[in-house]
Amino acid sequence: MGKTKTIEWKNFESEVLKSEKPVLVDFWAEWCKPCKAVAPVLDQLAAEYKGKVIFGKVDVESNPQMASYLGIRSIPTMIFFSKGEEQERLVGSFPKSHIQKRIDHYAGK
Repeated sequence: MGKTKTIEWKNFESEVLKSEKPVLVDFWAEWCKPCKAVAPVLDQLAAEYKGKVIFGKVDVESNPQMASYLGIRSIPTMIFFSKGEEQERLVGSFPKSHIQKRIDHYAGK
């Protein structure tokens, strides 16, 4: 099964900005019900795209400085990074098919 990585300030540069593969970072919080709805979808996608796309999660409660730095104003927010650059944001809860379409765009499918 694929796995999402925990992203924090200490590994943001190495895991996201310097990644050779596209990265989808999910900004969430424990108290956020839409975030909890998206989590299993992202776990499924992480399994399906294992080895092609990196999936990361940032708990905004534990990492408020990162959320502030990236201008996260509501959660869930998913940001696609490619070659160290932000490519796109999805703000809110989306169906798997929509997220998958965006992943395919950045994963070169």
